[in-house]
This record gives sequence, C-alpha cells and structure tokens, in this order.
Amino acid sequence: MTTSVASPAAALTAAVPGPAAAIDTGRVADLITQLLVELGEDPVREGLIGTPDRVAAWWSAFLSPDGATTATCFTESQLSGQLVIVGGMSVWSLCEHHMLPMNLQVTAGYVPDGEVVGLSKFGRIAQHFAGQLQVQERFTRQVAEYLTGVIGREDVAVAVRGVHLCMSMRGVRMEEARTTTVHTGGRFGTDPVLSQQFLTVTAGLWGAP
Repeated sequence: MTTSVASPAAALTAAVPGPAAAIDTGRVADLITQLLVELGEDPVREGLIGTPDRVAAWWSAFLSPDGATTATCFTESQLSGQLVIVGGMSVWSLCEHHMLPMNLQVTAGYVPDGEVVGLSKFGRIAQHFAGQLQVQERFTRQVAEYLTGVIGREDVAVAVRGVHLCMSMRGVRMEEARTTTVHTGGRFGTDPVLSQQFLTVTAGLWGAP
C-alpha cells in the first residue's frame, strides 16, 4: 500500500451551500453598541467609532462561507490499495458555548476507488463547517460525513486537533491544552493497519504530541 500526502490548494471552484438566511448587519451593529454600553464603554469615543459596524461585518462574513457547486472528482481507474491523506488544513471556528474562537487543524484520509477528489475540495469543506457556531466533536463528524457522500463510500477518516480559547483564556487558562477528535468509517474502522497508517501520518503532520 502506498501513501500520498498533500496540502490543499488555495482556491476551488466548487464548494458547499451557504447559510439559509442573510444576516441583518445593521441590527447586529446596534446590538454591539448596546453591549459596549453595558460593559461600561462609550461607543462614540475615539477608538470605538465604527467598531459596531466592523464587528457586524465580520460576523456576516464569517457566518457566510462561499457557496459552490458539486465536488470536483477525477477518474483514475488504475488506483488500487492507496491511502490518500490531505493535511495542513487550519481553520477558525467559534465555540458555541462561550462564543470564543477555536483553531482547528484538520487531516482527512480516504481510500479512492476509480476516482480521486480534487485536493482543494477538502479545505473548502473544512472552511464551510467551521463557519458557524460549533463544537469540535460535531465539526469532525460533519466533515467526515460530507466526504463520505462525496466519495460514495464510508472509507473515510478525519482527525482534528483544536486549540480552544474558551479553555486557554478563561476558566482553567491552560494555554498548552489541545483537544483531538477522530472519526473513522468503513475500512478505517475494520482494518487496524490502515487506521494506524492514517494516525501515524496525522501525528507527523501535526508535529507535536
């Protein structure tokens, strides 16, 4: 068995659907202004002028990832017994419990059968599911389930290593804490050699215990 490791390209013509409803940035800006007042700040002082609008624009952009069409797949009829791992994907999301950022390093693997998935598709999928209020466990499952639908089989594995500011800057304030989640399906759940290969390469890509 051979192993191919690649990082996603920067752009992709295909992606996944965006949110169902548009965000009222004017209303969000008003709420941010109210929040500043309740925190004892003066929204019209130097330094805060325009802040509510900037914050509202960011929320709208973050929660509205690019939409797209179908996945890009390429026919490769001679592939057999190959493990493809796409790593080096780093996305930002927001913890839905405290609305603080979390940085998620994503590695995905699959066993192709007759066709391969365009590499940058992996990054687009990760960005889409990160662009919402999330928990890492659900994010990992969503990425894996979407990839399963793309390749049409359950031979998919996804590992995510997260840094959560809700743990680093509040509560116990453990800056070095990392959370790892792994979702495996199909052969990754039944073939210990395949599973170990994926985890070994993933650990090497992350470069840290």
